[in-house]
Amino acid sequence: MRLDRLLWFLRLTKTRSAAQRWIAEGHIRRNGERVTRQDQAIAVGDVLTLPLPSRVLPIEILALPARRGPATEARACYRPLDAADRAP
Repeated sequence: MRLDRLLWFLRLTKTRSAAQRWIAEGHIRRNGERVTRQDQAIAVGDVLTLPLPSRVLPIEILALPARRGPATEARACYRPLDAADRAP
């Protein structure tokens, strides 16, 4: 699944074009590597690091959503990681 579509499906951005702008800025990381292509393929088990306005949010992808559904359905597809979950 494309990263821009995943961010939109998971309700981490309001629009897909907003997800594309966020990716183009180069602040998102996939498994520790900077992502600059919006068509970057994402798989189950990948760790994304997302820069939010108030903090940095690392998440692990648990499932790839089939659609942009309700927020509860979206949250079931990823889990936030804390410092203890991440490798040094």
